[in-house]
Amino acid sequence: MGEIAEELVPGLWYWTTRHPEWHPGEFGAEVGAYAVADGDDLILVDPLLPHDAAEADALLTRLDALADGRQVTVAITIGYHVRSSEALATRYRHAEIRGPKQCASRLEDPSRLTVPVLGEAGPAGISVLHVGKPRRAELPLWLPSHRAIVFGDALVTAAPGELRMWAHDPVDAKVEAFYRDQFAPTLAPLVALGAEHVLTTHGPPIIGNGTAALKSCAAAAPWYHRG
Repeated sequence: MGEIAEELVPGLWYWTTRHPEWHPGEFGAEVGAYAVADGDDLILVDPLLPHDAAEADALLTRLDALADGRQVTVAITIGYHVRSSEALATRYRHAEIRGPKQCASRLEDPSRLTVPVLGEAGPAGISVLHVGKPRRAELPLWLPSHRAIVFGDALVTAAPGELRMWAHDPVDAKVEAFYRDQFAPTLAPLVALGAEHVLTTHGPPIIGNGTAALKSCAAAAPWYHRG
C-alpha cells in the first residue's frame, strides 16, 4: 500500500477517506483531514481513519512517523467531526482532544475533551475562530505555523479553488439574504488574518490563495448541495 497522505506544503499533510455515515450523493462522501507538524507539536485536525485495513495501516505508518518525538493534539472543528479522534488520542500517548462542547456526547470518555476559548492559543499556537450570526457551534481553526484556516462544514470547496458558504437549505431569496446580511460579514475578521491557505474538510483545500478565496466566498451567494 502506497502513501495515502499528501504533503501539501512542508509540514502540512492531507488525506481523504469515505465518510462512514454519508448517504446522499457524492459530494461529502469523501471527507478530508489534516496533520500539521510544527516543531515539537503535531496537530491532527478532524482525523478519520480509512475503513480499509491496508489503507488505515498505511496512514498510521505516516502518522506514527510524524508523531515520533512530538506532542500530539487532536483538534476538532465541529461536533460531527469527532471521527477517529479518540482512537488516535489513545494511540499517541493519550493526546489532548480539543473541540466544541458538542463533541463530548460523541466521545466514550467526555472528560478527555478540552473546549478551547476564543483568543487563547493552544499547542503550536493554534486558536479557534467564530463564524455566523447567530454564532455557529463550529469552531474553525487558525494554524499560525502555516497561516491556514480550517473549516468543518461552514465553508466548503464546491469546485477546485471555489470556496463557498454551505447552506443548510435550498437557496431562495430568504436564504441568500441571510447569508449575505448575517453570515458573510462574520468572515471579515478571518479575511483580516491574511491566510495563505484555506483547508476544508469537504472538497479539496485551497493552497496559496487563501485570502482571495475567502473574499470571493464572502461576496458570493451561498451554495447548497444535498443528494
